[in-house]
This record gives sequence, C-alpha cells and structure tokens, in this order.
Amino acid sequence: MEHPSRRGVLGGAIAVAAVAATGGTAWAKPVPAETETPALWREFRATPYTHPQVPYIARAGAFSGTRRLPRRKVVVNVRDYGAVPDGTRDAAPAINRALAEAGRRGGGTVVVPPGEYRIDGIIRIAHDNVVLRGAGSSRTTLRATKNLTELIGPYGSRYGGDKSSWSWAGGLIWLCPQPRWESLTTAIKAKAWPFEGWTGNKRDEWRTLTPVHPATRGDRTLEVRDTTHLHKGDLVLLRLADDADHTLLEHMAGGGAGAEAYTWDDKTKLTSYVPYEWPVRITSVKKSAAKSTMRGTITLERPLPLDVRPEWDPRLTTHVKALTGAGVEGLTLAAVETPQSPHLLDKGYNGVTFQCAYDCWADDIVVRHVDNGFGLVSASACTLRRTRVAGRGAHHPYFCREGSHDNLVEDFTIDERTVPAPSGTQLHGINVEGLSSYNVWSRGTMRMGTFDSHRGMPFANVRTDITIENNGRHGGDASAGPLFGARFTHWNIRVTNERAGLTKIDGLAPYSATVGINEVREFDQIDVPDFSGDLHSRIELYGTTNKVHPRNLHEAQRDLRP
Repeated sequence: MEHPSRRGVLGGAIAVAAVAATGGTAWAKPVPAETETPALWREFRATPYTHPQVPYIARAGAFSGTRRLPRRKVVVNVRDYGAVPDGTRDAAPAINRALAEAGRRGGGTVVVPPGEYRIDGIIRIAHDNVVLRGAGSSRTTLRATKNLTELIGPYGSRYGGDKSSWSWAGGLIWLCPQPRWESLTTAIKAKAWPFEGWTGNKRDEWRTLTPVHPATRGDRTLEVRDTTHLHKGDLVLLRLADDADHTLLEHMAGGGAGAEAYTWDDKTKLTSYVPYEWPVRITSVKKSAAKSTMRGTITLERPLPLDVRPEWDPRLTTHVKALTGAGVEGLTLAAVETPQSPHLLDKGYNGVTFQCAYDCWADDIVVRHVDNGFGLVSASACTLRRTRVAGRGAHHPYFCREGSHDNLVEDFTIDERTVPAPSGTQLHGINVEGLSSYNVWSRGTMRMGTFDSHRGMPFANVRTDITIENNGRHGGDASAGPLFGARFTHWNIRVTNERAGLTKIDGLAPYSATVGINEVREFDQIDVPDFSGDLHSRIELYGTTNKVHPRNLHEAQRDLRP
C-alpha cells in the first residue's frame, strides 16, 4: 500500500472544488475539528499597543479600517464624455475628462458602463473624493495598449545603474494628487530622477508645524510645543530623524545586542530612507490653559508606531497635498499581452498604483498581463479589497514601498501564470520594503509568489490567513539593509509546497512571531539572519494547518478595538 506524502495530505486538506469568486481552482480553508489559542494571543490582549512581538494593526486601512467603504453619489458617466465600449477607439481622454469634471464638482462617482474600453494613456484619479466605478470586474474592462515608458519616458533609478524604476513605480491607473503627479512626471521627463515620497521630489521640501515631546509606542495623545498650526482633521507627518549612532534604526529592529552590533553605516540605501515619516490624522487638539504658552496636546487616529525620543528630533511637519477619499472599483485592467521583461528592466505595463494617497481604496479590481500589479508608494491608510493579479505573470504582483504605512490588502488573489516565465525574469509576490510599517495582508490566495520582504527593514507588518504556493524569490539590494525589523507577524499560513522561503520567520526576524503554519523546509533561496544573537522571535502551533484561534489576526484585533 502506498502512503500519501505530507505534502499530499496538506494539499488534500486545502484543495476543494472550484469557486467562481476566486476563478478556476479554489483553495479551501478547512475548519479543523479543534483549535488552540496561542499564548501570544493571550499576551497581546493584555498589552495590545506595546507587545514586543505582535503589532497593533486593528486600524489598518482607509478611514481607520472601516469595514464599509464610502459610496459616493454618481455625478458623471464616461459615455457622456465620448468613451465608447467597443474596444477600438481610445477612451482614455474621455475617462480622464470625466474624472477631472468630477473633481471640479467636489467629488463623486464616475461610472464606466459594461463593455471593453481601449485606453492608450494613463487613467489618472487626481482629485479628492473621486471614485472611478465600473459595472464589476467581470463586466467592465479597460484594455491598455501602451506602457509607462512609451507614455512618460524611461525612468532610471535615483540610486544609479541601468535599472528601470517602472519595475516598482507608477500605474496605468494612477491615484496621485494632481500637483504631485505633475512634479513627478516632469522630473522623470527631465531625467532628474525624483524622490517619490511625501515631501516632494527632494527630502527637504517641508516645514515644521511643531516639535513633539517624548512619548511611547502605542500612545495616541501627544504633548506638542505649539498648537497654533494644528487643527482637528489635519493630516500631518510625524518625522523622526536618526542620530549618529543609528539608535532609531536599532529601535525599529527591536533594540538589544543584535541591533547594536549590526553595521548600519554602509547600508546607504537604508539610511537614505530615514527620516521615518508617518502620515496620521489629528482627531482633537487641546490648547494649554496658560495664556503665555502655545503648548497643548493632540490626539491621533492611530497609536504611535514607535517611541518618540528627543534624540530623534521629533516633529510634526507639512507634506505635499495628499489624495484623500478617492477610489477605483468594479473593473478589469488588461494590458496588451507581451513577454515579461528581464529583471529590473520593466517597461511599465503596471496596474493600479496609489502614491501620496491617504484614505483611498480599490475594490473588486482585476489586473491582467501586467509587469507589476497593485502598488503602494508613499501611500498610507489605504484599503485594497477583492483584488486579483492574473495573466502572463508579474514581477511584483503587489508592492508596498517608500514608507507606506497602515494599509490593508484583504481578499486578494495571485493567479498562477498563464505562460512560462521567460529566462532572466523574476517573480516576487506580496512585497514590502523601505521602512514600510503596520501594513496587513489578510485572507489571501497566492497560487504563485512569495512573502517578499524586500530589505529596507520593513517592520511591524502582518500576513494572516493566507494560502500560498511558495515558489517565488524575494529581492532587495544588500545596501538596503535587513529583511525584517521588529514585530513582523505571520499568523495562520498554509504553505502548499512546504517551502519555508520567508514564511517561517522565527530564525530571521527579530522580536517577531510565526503562529499557526504547517511544516515547511528550506530549499533554493536560503537566508541567514541579519542580526546576531537571540532574535527574541516566537513560534507557536508549528506543524498545524488552520488550527490557530483566532484564525485571522487582523479581524480579531479589529473586533477587540474600542
């Protein structure tokens, strides 16, 4: 009698009949006969804002993680602006005129009726409270014929070399405030490769609103020196600069002997990501009762992601105007099918990208035959819900970089590629890098790819309730430093091919947690920890499938929040 392999047993437990919502073969998430509650969950409930291994991510996503996204009233129909759903005429100018008109009206929904619309240009959602809504991802298709290199020009890397920045930036649907988009594309056309972040094309394009007094990670009420320029509802940047001893970077790594012994000075790409800039909205301002002072306190919509210490010159600052309250819903973006480009030479058949966006979203969106799928570039507090990457295979199906924080990607799918990967290409998966923090990937099905911690020391990110055929490779420049900072958590992960590859992280990530993962083994891309000594990382319920309770860490935290 032939006995089934461990992989076969696991695959049989996970695979079930096809479900239309996920397309093709569905992967079940079977409920086991019994569950176990790990000690980490009990500990977290006692200290949710300051737990050493598990981050507080209950407010990840748009509008502090609301379950219900806004439903803007319909103000414009693209057919009224000349868009024809016959697949033969360029509809991009008409769609962009309709979006601009909705912006002039102060916001609202631009509807795209069922059909196929050819687009020969970039669709730009550039005004607050404007939503582009198709009739559903199975009924409305935008068929893109050109790439970003053709439409804007070559985009080199500000770090040098012959790489194409379209390998990790930009989208054929691009949600970005109009002035920021203009400054970025003007710089690209001039070959003055820009900084992509919240403060403009250079790191110093900001002004101080007020210094901030010391505070502790998890605090929501801060004492500030001057409340004059602060108001309820303002979106501000908390800015923390590192000191000569790199104690801020050490703090992001959890501190201790390993972080102190690490060599930071030669990680030039990593140090270029600092200061750490965290966008957050102010929910209240209370001025001091003393008439002789401008001091006071403010309350933030999210708890502090890090300590605030005097040696890091903490301050609240201005930033470029953010895009807020905007979204894209109910459509498929299908690029013309071309072979995948060699690694780092993507031409820019990219899907949907959010840049300098806050409280924005995508819902029921499919991208097909793209170089890169869904992007978060200096984007924070955004929600990507019911998204899917399909077609010939992508370099980065999802990328999260350049200081993107507090985002939520839920109910996501990466399909198996429809054609073999050309030689010299690369497949990552769900990418996070560049000091990005407190982001969540939840309820995912990955038929290919990997958990791509792409160096640049992302920290306090969560991947939970995900089934993955772990066959991709992570990336990242050595000068970008560690793969992981502190408080990375992988919770209820089902690896169908038993490949460890950054899913089981107790031996790699400092002050982090792996909870509820089936048995995995190392092969192919084998990593060693960046930090020496005891990582203070935890693992529980190893060798189990779907046994951990709560099953989904993000949902459980959200249910706990006051």
